[in-house]
Amino acid sequence: KMTQQMRDLQLAQARKPPGPSSPNAAKRLYRNLSGKFRVNYTSFDEGSLAGRGEKEKLRKSYLFQSNAALFEAVELQDLDKVQDLLKQYSPEELDLNTPNSEGLLPLDIAIMTNNAPIARALLQAGAKESPHFVSLESRSLHLSTLVREAEQRVNELTAQVVNEAPNADCSEKEKQLKAWEWRYRLYKRMKAGFEHARVPDAPINVHLSVASSSSVLVTFWEPLSVNSAVVTKYKVEWSCSPSFSPPLGEAIIDKLQNLHFTIQGLVSGTAYYVQVSAYNMKGWGPPQTSTPPFAIPSNWREYDGRAPRRRGQAEALDHLLGQVKTVHQHCVCHEPCKNQPQSRKHSVSKSLKHLFHPGSKFLKTLKRGLYLTAIFYKDDNILVTHEDQIPVVEIDDTYSCLLMQDFLWFTKVSCMWDEILWLRQCVTVSQSSCSCILQTRFKMLLAISQMQGLLGIQDLGQVFFEPVKDKQGNILIVTLKEVKTNQTFESVRWVPICKLQSSRKSVSSPEEPSALDTLLISVQDKLAYHQRSSHALSPGLYLGYLKLCSAVDQIRVLVPEQLPNILCHVKIRSNPNVSREEWEWLQKMASMAEPPETSQNHLFQELQVAIKELMTLVNIPLQEAKDFRLYSQEVLDFGDQVSFLLLLPPSDDVCTAPGQNNPYTPRSGFLTLPLQIFELGEE
Repeated sequence: KMTQQMRDLQLAQARKPPGPSSPNAAKRLYRNLSGKFRVNYTSFDEGSLAGRGEKEKLRKSYLFQSNAALFEAVELQDLDKVQDLLKQYSPEELDLNTPNSEGLLPLDIAIMTNNAPIARALLQAGAKESPHFVSLESRSLHLSTLVREAEQRVNELTAQVVNEAPNADCSEKEKQLKAWEWRYRLYKRMKAGFEHARVPDAPINVHLSVASSSSVLVTFWEPLSVNSAVVTKYKVEWSCSPSFSPPLGEAIIDKLQNLHFTIQGLVSGTAYYVQVSAYNMKGWGPPQTSTPPFAIPSNWREYDGRAPRRRGQAEALDHLLGQVKTVHQHCVCHEPCKNQPQSRKHSVSKSLKHLFHPGSKFLKTLKRGLYLTAIFYKDDNILVTHEDQIPVVEIDDTYSCLLMQDFLWFTKVSCMWDEILWLRQCVTVSQSSCSCILQTRFKMLLAISQMQGLLGIQDLGQVFFEPVKDKQGNILIVTLKEVKTNQTFESVRWVPICKLQSSRKSVSSPEEPSALDTLLISVQDKLAYHQRSSHALSPGLYLGYLKLCSAVDQIRVLVPEQLPNILCHVKIRSNPNVSREEWEWLQKMASMAEPPETSQNHLFQELQVAIKELMTLVNIPLQEAKDFRLYSQEVLDFGDQVSFLLLLPPSDDVCTAPGQNNPYTPRSGFLTLPLQIFELGEE
């Protein structure tokens, strides 16, 4: 077999230019090749090729050269070039796991020369070891054959160079001799590396935790010593017996970016033992048992058998909305507006009549009243009218109701942008109910319809958490929406935000800016808020801090500016599940009827670290934390991947009343949101 491989190699040498005579020559070769890949491969004129077949043939030629360049880079231990090629081409294009004429893969060469950085780069790209090496003996025999045949080739070429007179053919043979001498040294180094290596030590920090009522999570780190050979895979084994006899299952991990594994399909309430071992080219190393030695799949809900808080809620609300629509389907409120009683018309302001006029346009200036403005943005551009104004429509020019109540109602309506027409029909102001509140909300729906019609789009985005006001009596309700596609809108165009800010001529004084000027000055802050409010937390268990403050017409909640849709928080750990045993411990700690054991409790240690970090974050002295409490009624689950434990101040301090002194105010980086706005964002 090896003789045939060497024959193939010699034929390949005869068909193509001789190999590099030195590492420097090899570097020049694949540097030139990779330069061609970057430029020429993408610069061919489509019309310059005779046909698709020629283009495909040329493409395959470049990919073959890229494969050769990768082997050269690995052999010469050029990490930068290896990373460059892996970034430039996919594993399939590089033939990353196709053996060369010597039966070797790039990963084999990196491992046997003990080049850990290159081996790790190849492993992360999906590289495998050669399937030909089914045993230590086969690998040793293969390497010995490569060394012997390379030595034989060197001896043959040496004899030819010594015995032949100097000529062109002799010069060519000298180049081949240098290339084979270099390859002979490479194979000897690989053979020595293999013989020197030993199996790896056991992985370290093998930690076992409960992932759910039917799974456990094992995490680990690579061994402290790999004994001169890179670890290429790990084996996770589990059993119901501490002696692992009989074993229940095992899993091989060969994707080494994240060293963790979730064992699924387990029986709740059963103890499972886990151990992990590492593998290199010399075989499997000794296993390392986990800490703790076993885990019992469970979930905190099993403590008292409670169902998830939100189970079926979305379906129930959809069903309820369907019922409401059915009831209103033939209601008198679905009659066109022209059929309203005559007295209804007199109660409508002139501005509302203007909304129905076919020539309705965006407003250019504000006159004391309540308005709706929609901010659509893409990258650093914003949508403006043809007069370079942010789109604004009027809601009410004689507004005199309770703003916060109407504003919070508007934020709920923003969850139903596509139902505005139906809502308008259901909130018709009749003669018997012409209250200020109902009329204002009807006008809000009309303004939304007008904005949707002028822009040609239904979804106006997310409502900013507070209206923009000025001293002239103008109030702007602001919606924000990021456009990620090349969407077209009516009556508007894209303009860079900086250009709009610099070109706008203010009609107000710096001391008393108008609501529009205030909006334009602070538009970047509002866009940043909108982007941050859509960010999601990474999977894990978090410790949240609940702090409220009340005003005359609302309750507000403290949140971080970087994640305004989440309470102030720190991460406890990456595993979001709280097991039944952990929850039982938390219940005992909350009641203090029976002081729980803490010395060996891993959750206790994690909570200690998290509480210190959280107190520092919100600027509360650590000694004050002794009066704080953990919310022990439930774990707050946000989907399957994120959960929260809540830390509460003393009951009298959970919500700060107006005028109440709060000695510990958070540092910069926080804001307070109306509770209803926070609840909408959290959804």
